[in-house]
Amino acid sequence: MYKRLLSGLLLVIFALFSSAVLAQDAVNVVDSCVDDFDPEIDYFPDKIEVEYAEGFSVEYHNNYKLVSVQPWPNATEDEWQQYVLVQCGTPAPEDLADLPVIEVPVNRFVATATTMLPHLQAQGVLDRLVGIDTVLYTNTQAVIERFEAGELVEVAPGGMGEINVEIVLDLEPDVVMAQQFWSGGTTYSALEEAGVPFVVNSDYADTSPLGQAEWGKYISLFFNTEARANEAFAGVAERYNELVELASAVEERPTVIAGSPYEGTWYVAAGDSYLAQLLADAGANYIFADVEGTSVPMDFEAVLEQGIDADYWVNINQFWATTEDMLAADERFAEFTAFQNGNLWNNNRIMNANGGNAYFEDGVANPDQLLADLIAIFHTDLLPDHEFVYYQQLASSAAE
Repeated sequence: MYKRLLSGLLLVIFALFSSAVLAQDAVNVVDSCVDDFDPEIDYFPDKIEVEYAEGFSVEYHNNYKLVSVQPWPNATEDEWQQYVLVQCGTPAPEDLADLPVIEVPVNRFVATATTMLPHLQAQGVLDRLVGIDTVLYTNTQAVIERFEAGELVEVAPGGMGEINVEIVLDLEPDVVMAQQFWSGGTTYSALEEAGVPFVVNSDYADTSPLGQAEWGKYISLFFNTEARANEAFAGVAERYNELVELASAVEERPTVIAGSPYEGTWYVAAGDSYLAQLLADAGANYIFADVEGTSVPMDFEAVLEQGIDADYWVNINQFWATTEDMLAADERFAEFTAFQNGNLWNNNRIMNANGGNAYFEDGVANPDQLLADLIAIFHTDLLPDHEFVYYQQLASSAAE
């Protein structure tokens, strides 16, 4: 009897110990490969779920992930790209042999857009960045320091736009994460012809603030850092939604216009755009919220007619710091009520000497901070102690 009790007790202890070991080991491998493959083991216990982004999805299998991604805006279902991300040290699935295979976690990574950088930093894998399109437009200090130390190189030196494939080949990257903005672009074909492993990132095509921010989870798929991405995004989403709720109770919603003409045409952010969503969430009535689409070209007179009485004017032109700058471009700006009242706010508080704007870099990863800035502009009483991060008010003269 005592032997049975002892035997049962030992079994219980062994089971508890085994469970503890399994629980301890139940994390994604982020810095090594598998030594002894077991097809019954789930090598990705940390997984993501896509809540807001519309441009990518993932299916998890025991030792690989099947990733689907929209390559550019309005891509058809047949144009979506798929990649097989295989845990290194394990075999690739034979039934998906026709798809590109990339071993994860990636160790040598090339990024071609600044929006990727904040996510790499937040997930602790910035040390794996060996190439960037150009450092001219980045505000991420850690990236600049890595470049100055010779730890990464520019693959499109001088901001020339086109990727230099020879430089990329010399880097021997595990993967290049690239962007292409229409189906006829040349980025994919150039990399493919050179045999460079590449994947697409179309975060810009998602039209909601949280949707774009969630692309950090997409990036995590290549480093097995899903747990870190989940934690970072959960905080952003929680803060963002709390701010939305705060602003939703306002009784008066000021009217707002945005942008300015470019070479005679005013490309208005329309009702389906990222900016329109931000303004609505900030408790404002955007003048062009009912216009269909994401960006619609208008002439100056049309915008003046509809927006002349708007209370506020935001995202005017990142290279203008004063009202004098505005009037030098077009004296008709003085006809807008927002101009006359000084309610002019630019999204250029953090911008480097080359025009690299943090609003379009880490602001995309942190839309909660963008939203807080806008709420503080439109409803000062809701966030009376707010310190602006991305927005600043235009001075009325160069002297100020």
